[in-house]
Amino acid sequence: MCDYSLHGIKNRLADEGETLVVHRFYTGSKGLTSPEYLKPIGKPKGLMAALRSLFAAPSNECAVCIPDGAKLVLIGLSTALQEAHGLCDTESVTFRQLSAEAATYRDAVEFRNGMRLRLQELQEGQTVQVVALSSDDVRVPDKNFLSVRARINARI
Repeated sequence: MCDYSLHGIKNRLADEGETLVVHRFYTGSKGLTSPEYLKPIGKPKGLMAALRSLFAAPSNECAVCIPDGAKLVLIGLSTALQEAHGLCDTESVTFRQLSAEAATYRDAVEFRNGMRLRLQELQEGQTVQVVALSSDDVRVPDKNFLSVRARINARI
């Protein structure tokens, strides 16, 4: 959903059809956010307000969380990534949570060729289109279940 390093940041669940970007949050970790949250807020007025803004997180910074299995499209992949892994400029991927282990980066994307890449390895500003929040649309035809059942019944 959201890496452990983003839990102290305001967050919300993504919406289908939404466009997100990879962003380095004030914690130093990368995650997904809406471009709307990256628009600058007004300049602080006064010396104390300016000092506070230097040490505080931007008030509009918000991590956008993606569930495991969500379908995404990465748009504008870097040339280096394309050449290193035989990818295209635009690639369909599945969002993956690599583990439930604490204190480790676990958010990743899985390409159709099986390669997994942690969000931390994507470039800041990488565009991500949310296609579907679940993989429920992918179903195994019922006839496969019937044939398995028939084979089990034949053995009994």
